Amino acid sequence: MAKDGSTATTDGTVTGSGDLARSLELLWGTDERPSRGPKPGLTLDRIVTAAVTVADAEGLAAVSMRRLSTELGTGTMSLYRYVPGKAELLDLMLDRVLGEPLPAAADGPAGPPGAPADWRAAIDTMARTYLDNLRRHPWLLKINQARTVLGPSALRGLELSLTALRSMGLRDPELIGVIVTVNSFVEGLARTQADAAEALRQTGLSDQEFWDSQRPYLERAMLSGAYPMMAGMAEDTFSTDFDQFEFGLRRLIAGFDALVRERAGERTDARK
Repeated sequence: MAKDGSTATTDGTVTGSGDLARSLELLWGTDERPSRGPKPGLTLDRIVTAAVTVADAEGLAAVSMRRLSTELGTGTMSLYRYVPGKAELLDLMLDRVLGEPLPAAADGPAGPPGAPADWRAAIDTMARTYLDNLRRHPWLLKINQARTVLGPSALRGLELSLTALRSMGLRDPELIGVIVTVNSFVEGLARTQADAAEALRQTGLSDQEFWDSQRPYLERAMLSGAYPMMAGMAEDTFSTDFDQFEFGLRRLIAGFDALVRERAGERTDARK
């Protein structure tokens, strides 16, 4: 129930919107099998895997307990013995895919042999692995993660990121700020790409066809003299050959580098 006394509702895309205690128990518990009645061979891991597979192929809206029962060849009620519903299942799905860029979890907090030791390389790796993750699972961009239920993979990812960034010498809130800034940049770029793909699916028009249809109007606007800055821009200004991801990432790292140098200078001055 909301604070104003109204009944809160969710469209199934808000993490932590179900039975929070049950989600945490499923994420952190050790005994996933119900005490009685499960279909032999059915496990929580198989249910979550099937849910992620369906979401990847058809979107989060396609994930339902009925659909999963069909995919797994079991009765719908059998699934409820493992997970209460879609809200709790979403928490499990999110923690599952958040763990995918962490293949070296067994090698300790410092990461696998050969993992980036320099914080700049670590940020580069963080950004690229997160972008790959969002491209593999575009439904992640539809989820409200303002209240992510922290499971083992989520905490593991944060631990590895903080370990890789500790050489920056920043204060703890600033280290979290680095992660938030990088993730926000990546999510924004991935969302733009996903929206472009969705526009193509819905309209059937390619980007080239879409902009070509506007060309006569835009050319007249540029000749009017009302938009001198845009009229004077180079022909390749909006070329897809320009790598916005590389440009943005390099500028982010340069900005963080300036902050690291600033903090180092402050510590040096404090010791004098």
